[in-house]
Amino acid sequence: MSCQQTEHLVVDNYVDEKAWRECVGKAAHILRAEELVAFPTETVYGLGANGLSTRAVKKIFEVKGRPSDNPLILHIGSLAQLHPLIRAPLSFHAERLIEHFWPGPLTLIFPASDRVPPVVTAGLDTVAVRMPAHPLAREIIAEADVPIAAPSANRSGKPSPTRAEHVSEDLDGRVAAIIDGGSTGYGLESTVVDVSDGERPPRILRPGGITEEELEEALGLSMVVEDRERSKQNVRAPGMKYRHYSPDTNVKLVDGPSKDMQARIDEARKRGEKVAAAITSERVEKISADEVLILGDASDLQTISSHLYNHLRAVDKMDVDVLFVQTFTEKGLGKAIMNRLYKAAHS
Repeated sequence: MSCQQTEHLVVDNYVDEKAWRECVGKAAHILRAEELVAFPTETVYGLGANGLSTRAVKKIFEVKGRPSDNPLILHIGSLAQLHPLIRAPLSFHAERLIEHFWPGPLTLIFPASDRVPPVVTAGLDTVAVRMPAHPLAREIIAEADVPIAAPSANRSGKPSPTRAEHVSEDLDGRVAAIIDGGSTGYGLESTVVDVSDGERPPRILRPGGITEEELEEALGLSMVVEDRERSKQNVRAPGMKYRHYSPDTNVKLVDGPSKDMQARIDEARKRGEKVAAAITSERVEKISADEVLILGDASDLQTISSHLYNHLRAVDKMDVDVLFVQTFTEKGLGKAIMNRLYKAAHS
């Protein structure tokens, strides 16, 4: 991908209406011109392209270094944009999930219509669609008047960006514009649910900001969760097959109490390694390492999720060889946090 001048647009707390409108207009113009724009959503920063243009979408794969068999999510601003993208009526379960969680951090998998370019779906007969809740993202989509294909705005495999500076580190000079809208909210990508087969119960393909428990309450049934190993062979959504969210630093997960982590740290130091530890605030006085990253209070998984990618990026700027990360119970948002940590530590 040839280098280009990246325009940096800042929207300061959304209080300057003129700056807001100028930003939305520029982003929409760039997207209509089949170029790329990085913009904030309530999950992570997205790398956006006109989702109906094969030429534009191919640039996403080129810029990110993303494998072409990894499907993308189309972001829409209204239900009117959804119906041309899918080839079957909405199922009962799909309607319930849309009613409860759109706009928001939930991606749904539908049968794809012929209007969706194969480059978006990675040749599958299904398409992933989300309606983001972030007001700036929604306005850009509305102004561009096309669905926006938008994976996370980072180099493929690296931790997803939750701040504009993260995007700049990976993509400056490779995209037309980066919109700085401050830190994102959830800090983890959307939950992905497959509702493509109206005869089968919905399946969770990727945990995220909407928890399994919230989905079950909305639907009144037990959710089927795709097995991690099986999902690698049955790729129907982003983030299911390849290594993701990984810093260059070696990441090791540690189950159990603080003494178990300290033992792992001491063993690494004996081998001459410099060590960082990512832990909750309750463990700070119990852990001794060369660098300590505080994820947040153990009872506040929302804060931990919002900090996770920032810490995974920060560790690469430290003089350490390995990062030990404490694990979390795989319930509620803890399931999404652990999903990302498993991938970050995968070798």
